[in-house]
Amino acid sequence: MVAPPALDVDGIVLRRDGVSILDDVSLRIEASERWVILGPNGCGKTSLVRVMAMYDHPTGGTVEVLGERLGRTDIRELRQRIGYTSAAFGDQLRRDLIAHDVVRTARHAALEPWWHRYDADDDARADEHLRKLGVGHLRGRRFGTLSSGEQQRVLLARALVNDPAVILLDEPSARLDLGGREQLVATLSGLAADTAAPPFAMVTHHVDEIPPGVTHAALMSAGRIDVQGPIDDVLTSEYLSRCFNTPLRLERRADGRFSAWGR
Repeated sequence: MVAPPALDVDGIVLRRDGVSILDDVSLRIEASERWVILGPNGCGKTSLVRVMAMYDHPTGGTVEVLGERLGRTDIRELRQRIGYTSAAFGDQLRRDLIAHDVVRTARHAALEPWWHRYDADDDARADEHLRKLGVGHLRGRRFGTLSSGEQQRVLLARALVNDPAVILLDEPSARLDLGGREQLVATLSGLAADTAAPPFAMVTHHVDEIPPGVTHAALMSAGRIDVQGPIDDVLTSEYLSRCFNTPLRLERRADGRFSAWGR
């Protein structure tokens, strides 16, 4: 029996106050794939990821995650199998929460620790993932007192703590300085290279933030996906220029990283 894709959105339409945010968007992510979703500000990238993470309901189309369809499943249970993080999600967290609680609340896809009970295994897993992301020493610090880079690492630990079946990262390097961004790219590159790791999709609008090991790309503009497929086929100067409506030149360096500049 063929396993279902990790994530499958088909014909997604999203409208708010009469404004079209997403228009007939389809994307299918298989278990072995690592995706990047690129596009200019305001093109619908974040909205698409929120739909895929089951935090927003589309106006039309279907969303299936791990073989479960939105509208026919308990999304509270399914969210526990999705590792999701974004700067906007971090803004929803109470600033007084300590880093350890931020991570362990992912166990029940919750925002507050008092909504559920946690055991010693939950505590140990939270501490383990904080250490893996290099912020174990910050477990007792209040989330609101952490630097932007530290917050992003705590949120990434939260996204990974449940051993999710699919990971969705919305601009994970947002608010990071150069050093923090490079450390994050290295972390994600390791995740992409790990054959035991789950598939992921990350959103960005900077090609130099794409970690080596990403296998597929989708370019978005004006609420639609213009082109998608294997990264070597999609990330070209021609397609990137069309997506950003600017003449661009794209280069892939020997280390697997990308660079782009105007021409």
